[in-house]
Amino acid sequence: MSLLNKKAPNFELQNGEFEQISLNNLIGETNIVLLFYPLAFSSTCTEELCSVRDNMKIYEALDAKVFGISVDSLFVQKTFKKAQNLNFELLSDFNKDAMKAYGVFDEDFFGMHGVSKRSAFVIDKNGFVRYEEIHETSDQLPNFNAIQRILGEI
Repeated sequence: MSLLNKKAPNFELQNGEFEQISLNNLIGETNIVLLFYPLAFSSTCTEELCSVRDNMKIYEALDAKVFGISVDSLFVQKTFKKAQNLNFELLSDFNKDAMKAYGVFDEDFFGMHGVSKRSAFVIDKNGFVRYEEIHETSDQLPNFNAIQRILGEI
């Protein structure tokens, strides 16, 4: 089920500070990059999110806010963000609603049921999905060059 060029599904998720973040409240003010990742503190997830951290000036220059989303609790998200000195929001999809809405729910991740597939979405200021990338294996990183190229085009 591709979301490309469709209205992005809304979500309301909490960050590690217990703040509710709603996609609908962000529409109209900025482009959005959603990075769904399986689990905090795993090696590939850490590499992915630290890469974004180290290149945040690029995303800011492209008028984009980045959000990392995983099934981890908001307490784990807070600890992971602090441990890795991440400069963007991590959101808890503990109830698995957003990952299901975006079609990235992974039924079996090393015997764990219900984490997200590693995936990336770019949502424009009008709320439409302009880029999607969903990996079937968790060891692949998103194509950050493609994400940045799309952000530069919208």
